[in-house]
Amino acid sequence: MPIIVTPRITLDDSELSEVFTTSSGPGGQNVNKVATAVRLRFDALNSPALSDDIKARLRSIAGRRMSKDGVIQIIAQRFASQERNRDDARDRLLALIRDAAVRPTARVPTRVSKTQKAKRLDNKTHRGRTKSLRGTIPDDRC
Repeated sequence: MPIIVTPRITLDDSELSEVFTTSSGPGGQNVNKVATAVRLRFDALNSPALSDDIKARLRSIAGRRMSKDGVIQIIAQRFASQERNRDDARDRLLALIRDAAVRPTARVPTRVSKTQKAKRLDNKTHRGRTKSLRGTIPDDRC
């Protein structure tokens, strides 16, 4: 079953591996009995669906969630239901890939005009004069 990430990117379901474990934290007896937490693994580096540009951006976006081998691991244990945690983990993975698929716009360097520089310096001079008038008044009575 293909997973549609963007109109141009589709992942095969076999590229994802899921392991279900017990959740940590409070929750009563259910926590120790039912495996509701999901550990989702996706080998991004060896995925044929992703281009090299997307893989490079994904490495920087994923941060600690990506291992040195290029495997992204997402742990979802927010919900008490295994199915909701599974959907949450998949949604978070797809959001990461969608963010990496967007090419960042190149920054166009700009310069400050001469009139803007002059205006800024005039404002600084005016402000400096205003502040200098706030000083203590010398006592000439002595």
